[in-house]
Amino acid sequence: MGKIITFGEIMLRLAPEGYYRFEQADKYGATYCGGEANVAVSLANYGMDAAFVTKLPAHEIGQAGVNALRRFGVDTSYIARGGNRVGIYYLEKGASQRPSKVIYDRAGSSIAEAVSSDFDWEKIFTGADWFHFTGITPALSDQVADICLEACKAAKEKGLTVSCDLNYRNKLWSREKAGKVMGELCKYVDVCIANEEDAADVFGIRAANTDVTKGKVDHEGYKDVAKQLADRFGFSKVAITLRTSISANDNNWAAMLYDGKDYYFSKEYPIHIVDRVGGGDSFGGGLIYSCMNDYAPQETIEFAVAASCLKHTIEGDFNMVSVDEVKKLAGGDGSGRVQR
Repeated sequence: MGKIITFGEIMLRLAPEGYYRFEQADKYGATYCGGEANVAVSLANYGMDAAFVTKLPAHEIGQAGVNALRRFGVDTSYIARGGNRVGIYYLEKGASQRPSKVIYDRAGSSIAEAVSSDFDWEKIFTGADWFHFTGITPALSDQVADICLEACKAAKEKGLTVSCDLNYRNKLWSREKAGKVMGELCKYVDVCIANEEDAADVFGIRAANTDVTKGKVDHEGYKDVAKQLADRFGFSKVAITLRTSISANDNNWAAMLYDGKDYYFSKEYPIHIVDRVGGGDSFGGGLIYSCMNDYAPQETIEFAVAASCLKHTIEGDFNMVSVDEVKKLAGGDGSGRVQR
């Protein structure tokens, strides 16, 4: 079946109930989340052997983060313990034309202050087949960027497939620094995941005839983006999610896969959003699952998009769906009728 290692930060998410704004809220719901943790949970829910690597404090809040992963069967045995902080992010859910807002409180978190000796990659990658990280993790600090590079080199030496979701976050670093750091890391990446803006923000590669703020997405432009990325870094696969934002509540959702020879576009789903955060990570989890199970390219992109479509209907960052549920949607049953 193969084992997947993911590396990043798990955070405490604090969100006002419903669609309350920060200034209105007198209570916050608390859940755990984080790009690579979300991917690990998706894969564990699909029955895969998934491990998440990070550093968390040894106190009770750090342990609660560990327990949140264990609940879904994620291997937490490689999590380093130490430091003082669990990173936090606050989420205000958008509605209609009002966008969602995220405020980070993650400076000085345990993983941001991690050092190379916290992780024995030789041991961590023993018996593993796949390594996944996102562009969020090296943005946490210079030392974490160095640790990411060490992990990528060790993964390639061990023969693992390496995947990366570019995931540019302008609240964490500049485009210039992201381009420099990710440019070095991407030399070791086999499968690249990006959205309609990441390639432009990180590498200056833009899709022609596209304006995401006006809901205009041109497929031919994204073919060129994928090819440029693959040609520059030697990626074996490039997956690009295609989101048409009608409002904060309603999007059209699809994706494209380029395998170095051909381009494969998924069907497009009109989705009414319950919770958008984690949508890209659920796509990554679906893509990794289908690649590791030798799905054909068209099946691969259909599975990944269907998985992510379902995630948009679930509160919290984790995608709590089964393979059967994803396959049913990918196969064309999107009616949402009651199952009895």
